[in-house]
Amino acid sequence: MTLQQNLENHLRQIVRERDPYLASGGHFFVKEYIRQQLEQWGDVETHEFEVRGNKYQNLILNLISEQNKNLPPILIGAHYDAVPGTPGADDNATGVAVLLELASAFVCNPPPYPIQLVAFDLEECLLFEGENYCLSGSRAYAEYLYHQKQPLRLMLSLEMLGYCDRTNNSQQYPADFLKYFYPNRGDFIALVGNLKTLPDLIRLDRKIRHSGTPCRWLASPNNGNFINATRKSDHSPFWDRGYRAIMVTDTAFLRNPHYHKASDTIETLDFDFLTSVCQSLIAAIPYL
Repeated sequence: MTLQQNLENHLRQIVRERDPYLASGGHFFVKEYIRQQLEQWGDVETHEFEVRGNKYQNLILNLISEQNKNLPPILIGAHYDAVPGTPGADDNATGVAVLLELASAFVCNPPPYPIQLVAFDLEECLLFEGENYCLSGSRAYAEYLYHQKQPLRLMLSLEMLGYCDRTNNSQQYPADFLKYFYPNRGDFIALVGNLKTLPDLIRLDRKIRHSGTPCRWLASPNNGNFINATRKSDHSPFWDRGYRAIMVTDTAFLRNPHYHKASDTIETLDFDFLTSVCQSLIAAIPYL
């Protein structure tokens, strides 16, 4: 099967209501589907964390070769939960589907650094609890790595990768001045990093463009605290613990009108764009 067919097959399994509160059956099904897919390539570890007395799980696959086993890993993560009332096709089934295809690609062709693939739970805000209970899975794992004194070469958060709009003025920005420096059409993939990642942003941008995917990057000062929208994914807990981290995104609500709605369905996705993003990441990550 082609890469695009593989991505579509993953999405057919993942795209469903899957919040852990009102759609716990869908949430469990997707978690076990991810586990099953990752287990093709090695042992899947479970990182369990607790929020408000309930237990949740991040799923972890380490891809380590004899040549790179002593180097710090590149952590690539994507959250698998969704907000209540949405099937979450772009948010974030697309990120998980690409994560699964990166696993397949990097087993066959290991990059110079070890790869740690993490499917995060509970990225979305805890029901009825608000902003203080967002990003719980990635925050728990970043805290764990920090206290274990585990270095990372880089963290990449795959956050909504499949929505593209090539019409004029389809792209919005979280700060008005940014529209003078970036395109007004939502037809590119964005890289958002902290200042520590500046060399990685430039390198990743160059390789993604060379692979044929339009790309733009932003180094957000003060770990995104000046532009709060740049913190709204699983990379930001890693920023807060001093790690280099980059969000890879189609810019979510700044482009996609179906964000956090029941209309976030497979039919709204651009499969050519999603496949191009996945292909470009497979080609670019080994050069980090």
